[in-house]
Amino acid sequence: MKEKESILKFLIFSIIFTFILGTLLHFTYEWSNNNVIVGAFSAVNESTWEHLKLVFYPMLITTIIGYLYIGKNIPNFVTARLKGILIAMIFIVVFFYTYTGILGNNYAVLDIGSFFVAVILGEVYSYKLINSADKSKSNEKFSWIFLLILLLCFIFFTYMPPEIGLFEDPISNDYGIKMSNLIFLKI
Repeated sequence: MKEKESILKFLIFSIIFTFILGTLLHFTYEWSNNNVIVGAFSAVNESTWEHLKLVFYPMLITTIIGYLYIGKNIPNFVTARLKGILIAMIFIVVFFYTYTGILGNNYAVLDIGSFFVAVILGEVYSYKLINSADKSKSNEKFSWIFLLILLLCFIFFTYMPPEIGLFEDPISNDYGIKMSNLIFLKI
């Protein structure tokens, strides 16, 4: 019973932390005067891809914190957290493209609301998996590798995004951080 209580407290912490940090990450790139390093972890434009960072990074941080405090003793902890992160990100993408396809426009209130709903869905889903009876199918090493690959994708695609809709800023019609802004590439 004590483990379930610890997991529930972690879930609440993770939701609040993700709400706060995810909201801040929407603005940190601009606040940093468009610092290219900060851009790797913050939304650099209004594209759907960049908004996924607002969910991914805070949930990744809470996954690491949770693993260090309670997750080492839970055989499916990282796998459950990975699935929760994926559920949250998938919800954002599907919800955004569905409602904008139906309404023909996007609305900030729906985008912001979908962020909060996505976080709750992802966290509750991971909580249910962590507390499930069947934990034998979990492959924690694979889950850590998958999280690392996602992390590398977020960083890489900040600077070299494919020119497809998921990565396009609907305001500027631009993609990621322009290569000319990368000071370390200027020699």
